[in-house]
Amino acid sequence: MTAPILITGAGQRIGLAFARACLDRGQPIIVTYRTYRPAIDALQKAGAVCLHADFATNAGIDDFIQALKSRTDTLRAIIHNASDWIPESEDSDPADVMNAMMQIHVMTPYRINLTCRSMLEQEGSTTDIIHMTDYVVEKGSAKHIAYAASKAALTNLTLSFARLLAPRVKVNAVAPSLIMFNQGDSQAYREKTLKKSLMGIEPGAEVAVATLQFLLDNPYITGRTLPLDGGRHLV
Repeated sequence: MTAPILITGAGQRIGLAFARACLDRGQPIIVTYRTYRPAIDALQKAGAVCLHADFATNAGIDDFIQALKSRTDTLRAIIHNASDWIPESEDSDPADVMNAMMQIHVMTPYRINLTCRSMLEQEGSTTDIIHMTDYVVEKGSAKHIAYAASKAALTNLTLSFARLLAPRVKVNAVAPSLIMFNQGDSQAYREKTLKKSLMGIEPGAEVAVATLQFLLDNPYITGRTLPLDGGRHLV
C-alpha cells in the first residue's frame, strides 16, 4: 500500500491545490486544517484523511501527532505548508507576534520532523520533507519582521534536517513570492505587485504544485531552497 503524503495547511491556496493534485494521481494524503472551509469536505469525499490541527501551541502539536500516529505508521513525504502572516502593529505585543510566528513556522515543523522521522525512514525508497518558506527571507520586511525572521529560521532548518536525515530522507524548501492574489486585493495593489518581478504575472498555484512534484521526483536534490519568484530578485 502506498504511504500517504502529509500536507499541513491544506484548506486553501497552495496546500489545497497540491492536495487535489495528489488525489488526482491516486496518491493517498493526510491533510491538516486550522479553519474549516468547504474544500475540506471535498477533500475528504475524494479520499483524503483530514485532521483539524492548531499548531499555535505545543499542546496542539502533541494532539496532532497523536492523531497522525493513529492513522498511519509510514509517510511518503511531509509538506510543511501551514502558515500565518501576522504583521507588527501598535495594537500588538511584539513578543506575542514573534512567539506566534516562531511557533507556527519553526517549532511545528521542527517537532513534527523529529517525531515523524521513523515514519519516513520505514519506506523502502527515499522520502521527502519540504518546507514552504518565502522570498521575503532574501530581503527582510519592514512590516512583517517576525514573519520574515521565522521563515529564515525555517530555511535554516532545511539545511540541518538535510544533514541529519540523509540519505534516507531528502529535505528541501520552496520560497515563493507572489503566487496568487487574495480575493479582496485591489486593482492598484495587483498592478503594483506584478511590477515587482521580471515575469510580471500571477502564475497561480499550479507552478507551486509543479515545483513540489519536481522535488518529490528528483532523487539528487537535498538541502536546497528553490526560489519561485519570477525573477523578483533582479528587479
